[in-house]
Amino acid sequence: MRDRTDRPDRPDRPTKPVRAQSLRIVEPERRPLLAHRATFSHELDHEVFSCHQMNTHSHLPVYNNIHRIRRDIVSVVEDHLSLDQLRDVRINVSVVRPLVDKLYEQDDISIVYCLLVNRAQFLSEQSHMNNRQNVSFTRATLCELIATRILRRFNEDNEGPNGLLVLSHILVAGFEPFQNAPQETRNQVHATTAWNNTLPALELAILTESKLFLSSTSCQKVVDAIYEGRIIYTPSSFLDIIPDRYKLKPIMLYDPREAPLLNQYRLIVPRTRNILEIIQFMILLGLYTAFMAERDPEHFSILEVFFTVYAFGWVLDQFATILEHGWHVYTQNLWSFLDVTFAVIYWVYLALRIHGWRTETLEPGQQALDVLAMGAPVLIPRLAFNLLSDNLLFLSLRSMMTDFAMLTALAAWCFFGFLLSLVWLGNGVFPAMTISKWMIYIWFGLDGSGIHYSTDFHPILGPALMVTFAFLGNTLFLTILVSMLSSTFSTIVSSATAEIQFRHAVLTLEGVKSDAIFAYQPPFNILAILLLVPLKFCVSPRWFHKIHVATVRFINLPLLLVIAIVERRVLSPIKPSSSPSTPPRPWFWKKWRITAHSDIISVFSVPPPDSVLDEIATDDELTRHMIRRQFTRQNTSEGTLQPTAMPDSLKSSQPRQLNRRDSIAPFPGLRAELHGVLSESNEMGEITNRLEALEESTQRIEAMLLRLVGDEGDMESVEEEEEEEEEQQELGRTGTISDLDRTADEQ
Repeated sequence: MRDRTDRPDRPDRPTKPVRAQSLRIVEPERRPLLAHRATFSHELDHEVFSCHQMNTHSHLPVYNNIHRIRRDIVSVVEDHLSLDQLRDVRINVSVVRPLVDKLYEQDDISIVYCLLVNRAQFLSEQSHMNNRQNVSFTRATLCELIATRILRRFNEDNEGPNGLLVLSHILVAGFEPFQNAPQETRNQVHATTAWNNTLPALELAILTESKLFLSSTSCQKVVDAIYEGRIIYTPSSFLDIIPDRYKLKPIMLYDPREAPLLNQYRLIVPRTRNILEIIQFMILLGLYTAFMAERDPEHFSILEVFFTVYAFGWVLDQFATILEHGWHVYTQNLWSFLDVTFAVIYWVYLALRIHGWRTETLEPGQQALDVLAMGAPVLIPRLAFNLLSDNLLFLSLRSMMTDFAMLTALAAWCFFGFLLSLVWLGNGVFPAMTISKWMIYIWFGLDGSGIHYSTDFHPILGPALMVTFAFLGNTLFLTILVSMLSSTFSTIVSSATAEIQFRHAVLTLEGVKSDAIFAYQPPFNILAILLLVPLKFCVSPRWFHKIHVATVRFINLPLLLVIAIVERRVLSPIKPSSSPSTPPRPWFWKKWRITAHSDIISVFSVPPPDSVLDEIATDDELTRHMIRRQFTRQNTSEGTLQPTAMPDSLKSSQPRQLNRRDSIAPFPGLRAELHGVLSESNEMGEITNRLEALEESTQRIEAMLLRLVGDEGDMESVEEEEEEEEEQQELGRTGTISDLDRTADEQ
């Protein structure tokens, strides 16, 4: 802002006395549309933890940011908009980008967490408030979109290993919603500060199913680094069976060449953990198949003992996984429903088997083996889910089975009334199980015995009930089921990449463990519970940590050696992007194969020299972008806009002075340049040409009608109009739409 008295007076008008205190806002009018955004340097000297203890970011105003973001989102979104509409260029310029600029300029790594907290709240409002469902979903989508844009800016402004560490702090650092809230507010809701009350933004994105956010390049960059073990940290957990928090790992980059040879923490790296889980399940499947092949209800064989103990350790590992991150995150896994089903089958088998052994009767043992045989349809497909987790068929199968189970349960509930009616009409002639069997056959279109015997219930009401049930169950139900499954499959196919990356993020988050029990492979985790849990209350945390580390290294000695050797060959240290990288040595076949297309790949294998980069980076008239050239400004002493670093061929075209209409907000105040870009499309050009042709035809028709039915006065007015049109044509103005647009631009 500056004083109005500093403005030069016009020579053709007398000067007027003005107050010295009156001010005029000038800077917003001179601010370019595409201004350079601010970048921030983040201090990475301090350690950042995923749990709340010893967190150096505890001073951030998370509570205030959450409510500030909610106020802004509610104020700008009042109507339902889809994701494509939110991505529209007009909404992006007028709504999304100002919010992104405002929140990013705070240089607060908790902003992404606060946005996802608001998304969770808006989704909750959508499920509970029927009158604001669409608006709440739009607000939740806008929060996810802004979080994605902010994370992308952090990624663009922070490169190299430090940039990866900054992104890891944003996604993995633990925050709580009431951080730095007023004390009276915390007392009102009984908020406590503890390590198990914090959540990272990555876990919150999984809870809210923010697939757009999780599938972004910036987020997947961190997820891949965590999955491969390049980023390590001690996560916050809901409940630990064997807690060992004597040494907490901060969020840090991992270099295998500087780590110890026997590093027990590498057992809980997600990629290593996934490979170990596949091996464990294959052992479980082998023991199950071998035991069921020679099952004997009268005796306990060695295979049954091995299977029972190993399966107990495997089920215990699944139970600890549920306690680690909670039931909601666990169920987001692709094969979690299969694991839960087998765990239930195993516990029923174990209870019946122990009961038969205690009572020394044969029947409970036989029933236990019969129940355990029901685990084959669960275990066999589960291996395929592990090996083909990225397959689109398995991704859609899980969601389709969920819809099928929900609709089947709802239909069975509704059709239970038909069963009661038939039982009461029959007056005990047919048992309820027989009637249920007939109804199931009709439901799936297998047999019509129920319709045949319907007259035995009642001459009129019996057939009416059976036929009505057949129409509803076999026709209406199946039609609805096919429609639902088709819709679910098409939705997953349309967003297959986001769905795969979402499952990858879930697998990565579940793979990072903090409970000490995960360092023991089944069935050694059973011994760990029996020995270490009582020992926890007998020794100090320091000695408990030493005993735990020594035990893990002794039990997993061969495995730790293999992991150390492989990681020293596979995991290369993360280097800054500015440092020169040597090209990898070509593989034997790639080096010596004879092909006519080898140069296509070889041209990108070696980076171009600096001379080539300088030549292709020449800023000429063709490569300089129109918008960048139009809105680049340079402050001078006169306060006018001047082009920066422009070639001689472009110095003649000076950008016009900006006015208040050039502001990016409020909508729909779009700039003339942006409007020109939008109007240069083929569709707008065709519409403009047609309207101009229509105007010319209308003018000719009016002139002909005036000549036919008009009087002398009308003829004189027509002649005057023709003279005016000739004068306008001489000046280059025809009165068409394009001429109106050009006149508006001049004004």
